[in-house]
Amino acid sequence: MPVSPRSPFEIGGQHVAAGTHALVDLPVSKLSNYTPITLPVHVVHGLEGGPTMFISAAVHGDELNGVEAIRRVLRFVQPTALRGTLLCVPIVNAYGFIGRSRYLPDRRDLNRSFPGSANGSLAARLAHILLSEVIRRSNFGVDLHTAAVHRVNLPQIRADFVERPGCRALADAFGVQVVLESPERNGSLRAAAGLAGVDVLVYEGGEGLRFDEFAIKAAVEGIGRIMVSRGMLELPGGDIEQAPAEMRRGPVFADASKWVRAPDGGVFRSARRIGHAVSDGDLLGCVANPYDESEVEVRAPCRGIIIGATTLPIVNMGDALFHIAWTREHQRQRQRAARAPAPDLASEPVMDEDEII
Repeated sequence: MPVSPRSPFEIGGQHVAAGTHALVDLPVSKLSNYTPITLPVHVVHGLEGGPTMFISAAVHGDELNGVEAIRRVLRFVQPTALRGTLLCVPIVNAYGFIGRSRYLPDRRDLNRSFPGSANGSLAARLAHILLSEVIRRSNFGVDLHTAAVHRVNLPQIRADFVERPGCRALADAFGVQVVLESPERNGSLRAAAGLAGVDVLVYEGGEGLRFDEFAIKAAVEGIGRIMVSRGMLELPGGDIEQAPAEMRRGPVFADASKWVRAPDGGVFRSARRIGHAVSDGDLLGCVANPYDESEVEVRAPCRGIIIGATTLPIVNMGDALFHIAWTREHQRQRQRAARAPAPDLASEPVMDEDEII
């Protein structure tokens, strides 16, 4: 039987025909010199029906890896072979992107401004447009982030699997090395999407104002794996179960993390990198006095994996050096097996990048 033609996708008053790719500019505001600012959205509307997925990047204007990742995703997603619809927003925060800044011109954090409003602050208006025109039209999505300037994150997924159980399968399909349980924050894109019934993964990888090929590639491949798992794309020659092992491997799910901080001020020499597994007491590095031979060792407080680190060798006492993640149940099992008392180690809330000093 002939397949009935699929309806066009409507966004921002425009209609995108099935089997086509269009760039739709959503008006946002004007700069002080009257230059118009828009929110450009790539709409890839497949010939066949299926889910709608969104990908967003540069919600923080200095987080650039996602911009390049989306550009590469759009190169391999062809509308004639796509089932469903893909909505891509490479640069959400154009103001921060232009100014190489995390924030908007009024110093607001866009990722604390959702759901926003049509008549509020600049951040509120931008959040409202993205939420109403893109996120609420989707079934699920991926929000691409990096660490802040002078810090680097191992490619990882963050999601709230308690409140959003549907995110677990998405995270498993994405296939990065580490998935971290991260409760939603008020005002975040992820929280507003969840209230709208849209499951969202936050991807973290690389550092601010830098391209990181490893993190970009992990983002592109993870997005592709999600699209294959949800039937939006087909792998050549078979389904996901026939994919290479690297496309089917499961991640490490962590539900606890902690930043190891500098015990003293000075010059920091690192002995570990992101992605390294560490055990309790392992040497992470040393903080040296720049004026003499004295130095203080920095050691791991527990067994886990390093998912974030500073890139600055100059540190003050208390500065964040390494972000270590672990699984609470695994720690308890090791303690029972060793018949050892539990260490005095409390997991910290997963902080936003501007809260990590």
